[in-house]
Amino acid sequence: MAVDDECKLKFLELKAKRTYRFIVFKIEEKQKQVIVEKLGEPGQSYDDFTASLPADECRYAVSPDTSRVRNKMIYASSKDRFKRELDGIQVELQATDASEMGLDVIKSRAS
Repeated sequence: MAVDDECKLKFLELKAKRTYRFIVFKIEEKQKQVIVEKLGEPGQSYDDFTASLPADECRYAVSPDTSRVRNKMIYASSKDRFKRELDGIQVELQATDASEMGLDVIKSRAS
């Protein structure tokens, strides 16, 4: 699975300049690559982030139990390569349910 150059660029902007509050990435199956789906503006909240995640599809942030098994497998198998492309990720959180990515969980993992 390839990683679109925009993913790396936007990640570096977030990391270096705090240009975005969050980035949601998705796998574009037809193109066989990871792409940027959503850029969170600096003023957006954690609620805005969680609202941008689809309930029944995978993204690099959450893998809901209602997703198709094939969809989960594609995301799981592409994760390590994607992480290697985004140099500097310090905390990884895998969530299969919204309760596993509450702000309290994020804060405890990041500290």
